[in-house]
Amino acid sequence: MNHEQITGLDLAIVGIYLVVMVVVGVITSKKIKNSDDYYLAGRSFGPIVLMATVCATIIGGSGLMGRAGVAYSSGFKAIMTAIPYLLGMFIFSGIAGKISDIGMKYNIGSIPELFEMRFGKTAKLIISALIAFTMMGTVASQITATGTIINMLGGEIGLSYEIGAVIACIVFMVYTATSGLFGVVYTDVLQFFMLLIFVYILIPTSSLIHVGGFSNFTANLDSSLVKPYIDGNIVGDIVTYLVFTMAGAEMWQRAFSAKDRKSAKKGMFLGTAVYGVTIILVFFMGIVAHQIVGDDILAQYGTTDAAVPALAIKVLPAGLTGLALAGMLSVMMSTADSYLLVSVQTCVRDIGKTVKPEMHEKTEMKLSRIFSIILPIGALIIALYMQNAYNILMFSWSFYAAAAGIPAFAALYWKKATKSGIIAGMIGGFVVCVGWKLLGQPFGLGAALPGTIACAVALICVSLITCKKQPSVYLESAPQL
Repeated sequence: MNHEQITGLDLAIVGIYLVVMVVVGVITSKKIKNSDDYYLAGRSFGPIVLMATVCATIIGGSGLMGRAGVAYSSGFKAIMTAIPYLLGMFIFSGIAGKISDIGMKYNIGSIPELFEMRFGKTAKLIISALIAFTMMGTVASQITATGTIINMLGGEIGLSYEIGAVIACIVFMVYTATSGLFGVVYTDVLQFFMLLIFVYILIPTSSLIHVGGFSNFTANLDSSLVKPYIDGNIVGDIVTYLVFTMAGAEMWQRAFSAKDRKSAKKGMFLGTAVYGVTIILVFFMGIVAHQIVGDDILAQYGTTDAAVPALAIKVLPAGLTGLALAGMLSVMMSTADSYLLVSVQTCVRDIGKTVKPEMHEKTEMKLSRIFSIILPIGALIIALYMQNAYNILMFSWSFYAAAAGIPAFAALYWKKATKSGIIAGMIGGFVVCVGWKLLGQPFGLGAALPGTIACAVALICVSLITCKKQPSVYLESAPQL
């Protein structure tokens, strides 16, 4: 029997889930002995654990609710912008082994540490600032998606979007601050299976049954939603996704935390493969929402991010609705905690210890937990200002992709890359990207493309000019057996 209201049972299930996540964070905090445990979980993860955490991190609030909202409002754009990220992640799976090797060999745990070893402290601080800003923006996109669900859950009892965003922010704070990467990854494993069962299997299956089967769905489908098209904004998003994967700090952290080269590559590949399957399912949920929920989701809920949770409420019985919504919350939390942890690591270890190298281990751990509280507040402010998960994500990712994607790849593979070249590339990419946006994105072209081109030209030209006078240290990975 279908229903259109959330029951007390559904609310109880979601509430219990949120409490369990906080408890898991507190329990796993006992595993943490030092900052390497907090940020890299002792470099102990095998391929299956990495697969689950990679997939759970990729399919965040913006990847699920945001992209389904894009499918609902713009149809095939959701596919056009998902495929480049998929391809980029498969490429990254190929280089994850080298990242793991270099991390083990040189005791490196982040992109900024790699930059410092090759190009010095100035390059490290610039890339750190870019990462901190981008990660905070990504956390904001998860707060936005979570706030939307909490608002839908408790709208009748006065839980507004703003209150939902605050609740999301507090939960993210507590279990990331207490547990570090151990808690983040092991809750990711739980969340990964919840997501598959209660969101990616249950909701599409129930939706098909609700509309009377696949033939009825296709007969009533608005053909404009599945018509391939491309424009300047989509090109910009494609470049953003494709280049971002080269420097995604959260995935570099996962590669550094793998127990060996083989685990890093296999875990990344399997997680990316699962993500590939979900692209079609998210697209389907976005477009079938027109037939089940209606054409006025934006008017009803204030954002198209509500498409999937509104779909769950329509097609699932009491109890299962709560589990599905908890599954959606789980995917947002699994992404938010990952990006939040990277942001904390960047601020405390990569920036703080660069400015104050004599920082004691206990001080570093204390500051890490303090920043786990401070940074989500900044993300909350962004989420309250921009109430759309996909827009927030692309806003923050475009700057980072333009300024950091090519430099990160060069730091890993190009021997002739120099300090001056890397700095020129990062600054050039960022300035052009910002300038392009301020000009209103001429020709309708997204800012990531001109920014990335400017970054690559500046990096290559300046490096070739300075490589003889200013050679950098090239880090060789361990020989493969």
